[in-house]
Amino acid sequence: QVQLVESGGGLVQPGGSLRLSCAAPGRIFSIDVMGWYRQAPGKQRELVGITRDGGANYADSVKGRFTISRDNAKNMVYLQMNDLKPADTAVYYCNADLKLYATDRTSYRYWGQGTQVTVSS
Repeated sequence: QVQLVESGGGLVQPGGSLRLSCAAPGRIFSIDVMGWYRQAPGKQRELVGITRDGGANYADSVKGRFTISRDNAKNMVYLQMNDLKPADTAVYYCNADLKLYATDRTSYRYWGQGTQVTVSS
């Protein structure tokens, strides 16, 4: 079992920035997709953005403000969040579709435990 590890959440004022990090520890054969989701109180978990094959796609609500990057050598993914708004307040989760072994026929999805981001003055 793989538990992704997130870090970097916290309290920030509107207009501020935060950078979240997510690591996939241990021996992993390959990682296909890595991404970020978020869940605000009383709402369903929603996609923030994903990165795959060197490209990234984002939810309309964060385009132009958030940037996903990935370090394949370290099995890490980052979420740079700029111009944060109170509506961005949520628990942020990273996930990864990966294969632990070369013999795995398909990738499996793993999640982190979540990190709280609060945007408030």
